[in-house]
Order: sequence, then structure tokens, then C-alpha cells
Amino acid sequence: MNAIFVSGIFMSFFIALLLVRKRNKALSDKILAVWVALIGIHLLGYYLNQLGYWEKYPHLIGTTAPFPLFHGPLLFLYTLYSLRSDTTLRKVDYLHFLPVTLAYIYMSGFFFFYSAEEKAMVDRGELPDFEVFTGILLITFMVSGISYAILAYRLTRRHQQKIDENFSYQEGINLNWLRQCILAVGAFFLTAAIVVVARQLVGINFNFNADYVFYSMIILFIFYIGYFGIRHQDMFTDNISSIPKLPPQNPEAKYKKTGLTDEVVQDVHLKLLKHMKTHKPYLDPKLSLVDLAEQLALSANQLSQVINQKEQVNFHDFVNKYRVEEFIERATKNTSFSLLGNALDAGFNSKSSFNSVFKKHKGVTPSQYLVELKIESVGA
Repeated sequence: MNAIFVSGIFMSFFIALLLVRKRNKALSDKILAVWVALIGIHLLGYYLNQLGYWEKYPHLIGTTAPFPLFHGPLLFLYTLYSLRSDTTLRKVDYLHFLPVTLAYIYMSGFFFFYSAEEKAMVDRGELPDFEVFTGILLITFMVSGISYAILAYRLTRRHQQKIDENFSYQEGINLNWLRQCILAVGAFFLTAAIVVVARQLVGINFNFNADYVFYSMIILFIFYIGYFGIRHQDMFTDNISSIPKLPPQNPEAKYKKTGLTDEVVQDVHLKLLKHMKTHKPYLDPKLSLVDLAEQLALSANQLSQVINQKEQVNFHDFVNKYRVEEFIERATKNTSFSLLGNALDAGFNSKSSFNSVFKKHKGVTPSQYLVELKIESVGA
């Protein structure tokens, strides 16, 4: 177990160093660097405790006790600023760290006025001075971690909706990373909550050190960050993140100033359909709402209003419906081409996005659809 802890601590500080030395750091990189460094300090504190250093140096006791309160807020802020283009934190963001600040303020008397012997007695449970505080801290850990994981996941869902409203292609790699990051932290706090409830309320005595479960999960998380950073090098290099940064939008005011009456919406809709059929803009794999709006001499909001009202779908589904039909037409004519070749010619930019979009629109895979289409043609 010692080797695992040493590896986790080393990896934490190494990843933090790579992020700090990265040029043109985004705000999300800075947040992640701080978060990973704090995880390293947290792991180091527990490792020194297991080695008996807290008994030799009692003044170390409790120094990292409130650290789990950092993880939820930092996860949320990392997710938030991975999706936004801000360069500095907002004043309101610092309120997320109020619980950990209050915890350290409350513990300041312990740090500065308890003797080494008294601190050791508190650590052994011989002084009940902090029993209530410890219970409150445990509950706060669980509620904070799980709540922030839910809030962060909702951010990615909302951002995905905005992507679908503005782009005809999927930017899924980094969003997937964010979701996996959120699920990992949520799983950590959920596991911790189950173990704490089982141990403190139900009275179950585990035959092993349950703390090792929590810290092993943290170490695995750190190694996953390192794995992701190596596999997707934009985390540690100067490459720009592939997640589109979209401005915040008020849903209620979305169409308030478009200036389109129902009659104009109808005319623009007919113009849009004609443009899609005649000019086939969907063949551009990077087609965006702004691009198509410029082609029609409209604003992005106006075009979005027309698509949502008349087609009852978002921009992503609207454009890819044409790509699916274009693929089917090409695949039935160009039988010598591969499925992927026809898909790329139809405007798709990858095999994975093509397969997922096609199945969403047709309910079956491309190959299954073509087989069924061939059978129906023969039967006719």
C-alpha cells in the first residue's frame, strides 16, 4: 500500500507541475492545477499519519481534516470554466469555499491553543471536544461532494444542449472527460457516505481499514487524469480545448428581439428548405448555426427560431437529418464506396458520430438499414 500512496502523491504533484508550466493556461487549467495539488497534500497528510508522524509531531493533527470540502467546489468550478471563456474567477465563486474557511476558523483554537499532548488526546478520542464538529464535518463532506457532482453534471447537460443548438457536429471528447471526472468524484463521495452511514449509524465493523477504499479511489482518479492528459495532449500542451465556449443565454429572452412575425417565419422556413436542397450546406462537416445564418442573411437567433418553431428540432438534428438522407442516396448509388466514405462525403466528420446520428434518426445501424432497403427493393 505504501507504494500506491507514494505513486499517487508523486503523480499529483507532477500533474500540478505540468499544468503550472503550461503556456497560455486557461482558467480551467489553473483550477485543475490547484485541485490536483490539494489532492497531493491531502494524500501526503494521510500517508504521514499512517507512518506514525502524527504521533511524533502532534501539531500535524487535523491540518488536512477539512480538505474534502475543497473537492466539490473545485470540481464544479473546473467544469464551469471548462465550458466558459472567462479568464478570472467571479467574486461569487469564492463563496463556494466558505464552508472550508469556516471549518479552519473553528479549528484555529485547536491549532494554536491546544498543546501537543492535548492534540494527541483528541486524535485518540480521549477528549470529546470536537465530536460534534467532526460529525457535522462528515455530513457536510457528503452533502457537498454529492451536491456539487450533480450541479457539475447539469452544467455539462446544459452545455451539450447549447452545442446542439449551434453546431452540426459533436464535440464529445472533452465533454466525456468532464462527465467521467464528475462521475468519479460523485462515486467517491457516495461510497464515503455509504461507509460512514454503515459504520457510524448501523454499527457495522469492517474487517479492513475503510479509509484505504476512499484514498485508493482518489489515487485512481489521479492516475486517470494523468492517463487522460497523455492520451489527449491538449491538457498538458498549448493546444486549445476542443470544447466550444458559448456565451450564456437567457432562454426567456431568446427570441424576444428576433423581429420575426409568424408570416416572416413561414417565408424564411421555405427559403431555408430551398437553400438546404439546392446548395446542400450540410456537406460542410463544420457547418454551424452562424455559418448557415450568414448564408441566409439572417441572425443566428432568427434562424434558430425558425428551425425550432417549424421543424421542432435543434440545429444539430436538423442538419444531420439531411446528412443521413444524403448518405442513403449516395450509398445506394455509389455501391463501390465504403460506408464511411459515403458518410464523409455526406458531411459527417467521423465514423462514431455518423453511426450514432444515423441510429438516432433511423433506429438501426447504417449497414442494417441498407440491407433492409435492399430487401424491400427486391420485394417490390
